[in-house]
Amino acid sequence: MTITLEELRRLVGQELAVTEWLEMSQERINLFADTTDDHQWIHVDPERARRESPYGATIAHGFLTLSLLPQIVSDAIQLTDLRMALNYGLNRVRFPAAVPAGSRIRARIVLQSIREVEGATDATYAVTIENEGSEKPCCVAEWLARYYK
Repeated sequence: MTITLEELRRLVGQELAVTEWLEMSQERINLFADTTDDHQWIHVDPERARRESPYGATIAHGFLTLSLLPQIVSDAIQLTDLRMALNYGLNRVRFPAAVPAGSRIRARIVLQSIREVEGATDATYAVTIENEGSEKPCCVAEWLARYYK
């Protein structure tokens, strides 16, 4: 979706996009573990995870899934009239289900609110990240973006 900030204002309360599927590969999980120094076996040891974890495989870090939000949203919604966009924060985050390595995720993005602040515009998005074949979402987040024209 390619729109202006003014057009976005008229879409409050609507689902803006359902993204393409993205594979959560073991390689991506390992790179995140290296970046964050979080090498817990449930994420990086496929053999042990197969034997000992309740998932039967390694799983992605919840924060890895969460860290993809800015890119997922900006890939799905391109605002054409901005000078700059910032990740402004989160109000709520939950990880209701695990993301096994090799599975595919996608996001549903709803614009909850938009408001003017001094020199900028804040947008609040409800983002639900689904794991293909799972009944529960793997991440539910209320994400805030700050836009500068």
